[in-house]
Amino acid sequence: MKRLKGIFLLLGVMAFVVLVMALFPKEMGSIEAAYGPKVAIVRIEGVISRSEPYLKLLDRVERNSSVKAVVLRVDSPGGVVGACQEIHDKVAEVARRKPVVVSMGSVAASGGLYVSVPATKIVANPGTITGSIGVIIQVLNVSQLAQKLGIEAVTVKSGRCKDLLNPFKKPDPECLKVVQNLIDDSYNQFVEAVAKGRHLPVEKVRSFADGRIFTGRRAKELGLVDYLGGIEKAVEVAKKLGRCPGAKVVEVKPKRGFWERILGPAGESVLKTVGKVLSGETEQVRAMYILN
Repeated sequence: MKRLKGIFLLLGVMAFVVLVMALFPKEMGSIEAAYGPKVAIVRIEGVISRSEPYLKLLDRVERNSSVKAVVLRVDSPGGVVGACQEIHDKVAEVARRKPVVVSMGSVAASGGLYVSVPATKIVANPGTITGSIGVIIQVLNVSQLAQKLGIEAVTVKSGRCKDLLNPFKKPDPECLKVVQNLIDDSYNQFVEAVAKGRHLPVEKVRSFADGRIFTGRRAKELGLVDYLGGIEKAVEVAKKLGRCPGAKVVEVKPKRGFWERILGPAGESVLKTVGKVLSGETEQVRAMYILN
């Protein structure tokens, strides 16, 4: 009987180990697992609302001595100013230690361009949409509709401009100047970042930094891009700069959390959204470096 219990216990332990391995598989192609010199691919995709996931990936490739060069695949219309700036600064930090080659995908505009400019070199497809150097804050104003419906919003505030973008009241011209000053300052920071990263005169950047978009080919003529081509071209340039022609190309992916491994990305996203609602979080007005 004891022997039988022992067998069942062993089978139970084995089943548990199999379950754990299924839920927490070893990341395929991770830079920590592969041997020899590597070119690491890091992807920045979609609207950039948070910097932390990308900072972690960039920190991993920066600290790994076997990574001789990095290909940053950017396919993004931009995002929140602060997040884009943090990623920009991290890319610049990594580029001081090893070559970083940006590969622009379909779109690398506004904040997508901002995070790219400190790279060692930039590669874009001839038809990549880039540019859109500018800043925007946009909110809906429903004051007239609310008035027609008899809806009145009561606001208690500490200063005249505390609710300067309140959708239930007409904008205060003086308070709008505050927003405009913020936009202008953020815009100047964008222009300066492009000028510094691409080694261009500030005035030249200002001449085309009015929100307009460019193809990758036009961006190359303006000095925003070094080479035309896809991600294969970017890998080729990275190997040359990193002096590692035989390096393995490894894509670095975020380490998945517990709930994501069980429910998948969509399920984890739903849980996060529910959590925000339960905690009373609401969408905030944010300055954006984004294609609009």
